[in-house]
Formats: sequence, structure tokens, C-alpha cells
Amino acid sequence: MKKFFKEFQEFINKGNALDLAVGLIIGTAFNAIVKSLVNDILMPLLGLVVNADISKLYFVLRGTATYDAVTGSLVLSENAVLMYYGNFLQTIVNFLLIALSIFVAIKAVNKLQNKINQAKELIFDEEEETKGVE
Repeated sequence: MKKFFKEFQEFINKGNALDLAVGLIIGTAFNAIVKSLVNDILMPLLGLVVNADISKLYFVLRGTATYDAVTGSLVLSENAVLMYYGNFLQTIVNFLLIALSIFVAIKAVNKLQNKINQAKELIFDEEEETKGVE
């Protein structure tokens, strides 16, 4: 059992496990930001265009469904079957925005990494030239 915990400690102390944990935490926080962007900003704007709350869009597959004008609630017939497709559309928009955000973030990190590598090459070249002069 002692060997198991020692191996586990070595695994945790490796950079990869810690990087994965940090990435997971940051990814979860980033996901919350993008969901808020979609749910609180973009979907209401899209709702203005289609004149409805996107997440509540549905098809009546069987029976009838009407809105009660007084209470504003949905009244279904006894045999009504609905297919809510609006939530699915919202999930697709969430996915596309998360994918776009990750793409932009990775692109920015790669650009920054390239600049760092170019700077390292310049410094290394200058050090080589300085050594040759001495």
C-alpha cells in the first residue's frame, strides 16, 4: 500500500498532472463565461429577431398546445406530445461559441509563443556573436 501512495505522489508531482488540473479548472471557468455570453447576451438578441425565447421553441407532434392569455402558460391537450428543439439550438450556439473562443485563444497563445521563440533566437545569436569576438 505504501508503494501505491508513493507512485501516486510521483504521478501528481509530474508536471503533466498539474497542468491538466489547472487546464480543467480554467476550462470550467471559461465555459461559464461563454455560457453567460450566450444565455445572457446573444440568445436574447436572437430572440428579438425571431420574436421568441429560443430555448422554449417547440413543435407539436400530437394533440394541441395553446397559450392561456391570462396566465401566459402553455395549455396542452391530454394526448399532446411536444418536441422542444429550442434548447438544442441554444446548445449548438454554445458549442460553436466555445469552439470559436478556444480557437482564438490558442491562436493568440501560439502567436505569443512564436514571438518568444524569435526573441530567444535573437538572444542566442547575439551571445554566439559575442563569444566569437572575445
